Parts: sequence; C-alpha cells; structure tokens
Amino acid sequence: MKAQLALVGIAAVWGLTFVMVQDAIAVLPTMAFLAYRFGSAAVLVAVIFRDRIRSLGRDGWRAGALMGVFLCAGYVFQTLGLEHTSASNAGFITGLMVVFTPVLGAIFLGQRLPAVAWAAAAVSAAGLYLLSGAGGGLELRGDGLVLLCAIAFAAHILVTDRAVGGHDVGALLVVQLSVVGLVCLVVAAASGQLEVPRGATVWSALLVTSLVASALGFFVQTYAQRNAPPARTALILASEPAFAGLFGFLLAGERLGPVSWLGAVLILAAIVAVEVVPRLRPPRPLPEG
Repeated sequence: MKAQLALVGIAAVWGLTFVMVQDAIAVLPTMAFLAYRFGSAAVLVAVIFRDRIRSLGRDGWRAGALMGVFLCAGYVFQTLGLEHTSASNAGFITGLMVVFTPVLGAIFLGQRLPAVAWAAAAVSAAGLYLLSGAGGGLELRGDGLVLLCAIAFAAHILVTDRAVGGHDVGALLVVQLSVVGLVCLVVAAASGQLEVPRGATVWSALLVTSLVASALGFFVQTYAQRNAPPARTALILASEPAFAGLFGFLLAGERLGPVSWLGAVLILAAIVAVEVVPRLRPPRPLPEG
C-alpha cells in the first residue's frame, strides 16, 4: 500500500514535469536535455546501488537493457511531441498506456484480453480524435508522437513486470537509466545538439526530472510492480494526465475547449474502465464436486 501511495506521488511529479520540460526544451535541444536528465540520474543510482550491480547476471543485464530501450523510446517520443502540442494534451495521451498495456500483453505475451479492454480501446480512440482534432496540423503531429510514447510506456510496464520477479530492483534501475542516458547522449552529440545547460528554467527542470522524476520515480515504479500486476500499476500512473492537466492550467494557462474536454473525459473513462470494471464483477462460482 505504501509503495502504491508513493506511486501516486510520483505520478503527480510526472504531471508537473510536462510543463517544466516544455519550457526547458524551448531553450535546450530535446536530445541534450534527455541526455543530461537520464545521464545524471543514472550516475546517482549507480553510486547508490553499486554493490547490487555486481550481482546482476547476464539475464538481468538483458532485462534492464530491454527496459531501457522502451523507456528511451517513450521519453524521446514524448519530449519531441511536447515541442508541437500542449502539456495537457501530452498528459492525457500518455495516459493511454493503461489501455495499451493489456492489448500489448494479449498480442505479444498471450495474456487474456477482456471485452472491457476492447471497449476501452474504442472509447479512447474516439477521445483521442476529439482531443487532437480540435487543434491544427502542428498539434496533431505532436499528439501522434505522444501516442507512440504511450505505446512504448505500455511495453515498458510489461517488460518491467517480467523482470522484477527475478532481479534486483536497484540494479535494473541503473541499467535502464544508463541505456536511456547513453542513447540520448550519442544522438545529441552526433546531431550537434549537445549544448551546455543555461538558465534557471533549464536547471530547475533538470534537477526535478533527473533526481525526483527519474531516479526516485522509476525506483518507486519498479519496486511497486513487485507487489502489483502491470495493469494496476498502469492505472495508478494514469492519474498523471489529471495532474498534467491541472499543472498545465495553473502554470501555463492552458485551457481545453468543449470538444477537447469531451475527448479528455473519454480517455480518462477508458483508462479507469480497464482496471475498475473487471473488479466490479462477482467472482465465478467454483464447480461443484
């Protein structure tokens, strides 16, 4: 229970970072920002969990690297998307990872996909159309990138669920954050985007995203998934869109129109339905005899 409450707190921080990151990447190139964010977070957790890394076997390194690949894809798509859409839109669309988690589990892992998941997928698609259709072509491009982010984050939840049962949480965290930081550093250097961070806006965003949102946040998520199924973790993290919308309104003055609000409500309804509806069903009676 404590881990899940901590996860709600982390979701609030992640909701706040949509606005902070959007302001920071207006000054510092996206890939450079991600390289500094995840590189510094990786160094921090490597110092903390240095003894545990030595005990991580080959399978653990592979599992952590795979987690890092999907985490990297998610944040690259999300941060690039924030260049072209609002923090509120990005938050709601990122929340679709809850809908994608059982769908990907059914496609790639052979998990049973309940009927409510299909219904939620249809409702969320309608919500996405309304939320994104109200904007222009530039916003639609950003929303499409964030949609790819939601798919990558859903995959990250699934591979994390398979990894945490057999490997140390701290060691896995070091590997996945290192993968993200290294990939972003190489891309930023190769594309000539590796600039020195300047200004309070950039440094405050880097401090919050690297120390709290990344180092602490992903440790809490990985630890929480030891005691909760991936769909429940995704549901808790789905409070992130609500926080993103709240902070987008409070800090950036973002306001959704009536059509966009309807789309956002449909997305949130689909997110909640994926986990809540199956729990309302009475248990199946045991066969007699």
